[in-house]
Amino acid sequence: MLVENLVAPFFATNCWVIATGKGSECIVVDPGIAIPDFTFEINEALAKYKLKPVAALLTHGHLDHTFSVYPLSKSAESMVAYIHSEDRVLLKKPELAMSAESNQMVSMLMGESGITAFNEPADVQELKSGQEISVAGLSITAIHAPGHTRGSMMFMVNSEVLLSGDVLFAGSIGRTDLPTGSMVEMTKTLKEKVMPLPGGLRVLPGHGPETTIEKERASNPYLRELR
Repeated sequence: MLVENLVAPFFATNCWVIATGKGSECIVVDPGIAIPDFTFEINEALAKYKLKPVAALLTHGHLDHTFSVYPLSKSAESMVAYIHSEDRVLLKKPELAMSAESNQMVSMLMGESGITAFNEPADVQELKSGQEISVAGLSITAIHAPGHTRGSMMFMVNSEVLLSGDVLFAGSIGRTDLPTGSMVEMTKTLKEKVMPLPGGLRVLPGHGPETTIEKERASNPYLRELR
């Protein structure tokens, strides 16, 4: 499996490009924020490995994970964007899940990027927990994991990799104090959705370095207290 990590300059959000190998179709996960957008950097990586993007997986609707999905979909021949139904509204109205300070930054970003309104890609499909899809030669299982946002998702790819979004980080978890966030829901997600996962599973988070479930069970304070 080919896994390429690109880090968007705003909020250091991880954008993951995943494919079965060079010269194949691929998925793009959480295309984040750059000025005017992050498509140039993504397309450079695609060209490097001769990849064709056919799907964008969105772990949740926060703007630092979705900012470039619309322009990316416009530059691709055909691309489906996958997101949970609870967070789909944020593609057009990201301010609904932002702090007041973040909304001020969004106004600045829109001005510098020449954006007058946020749009969703032409083809958006809503995923449910446990739903399995096959795309770009990859077997993907969607896992609803609320807590950071109401519609947060994790994605299991080929039973080898977990795209954890802002649910699980190396040594920490995503914040729960923003609109639609909930520490009660996050604790339930960690206990019921994260803790039972195989220890050797490779975890690709929304921010920071990759890790494994085994490492996080042993050292992540939010998981250790659940043992």
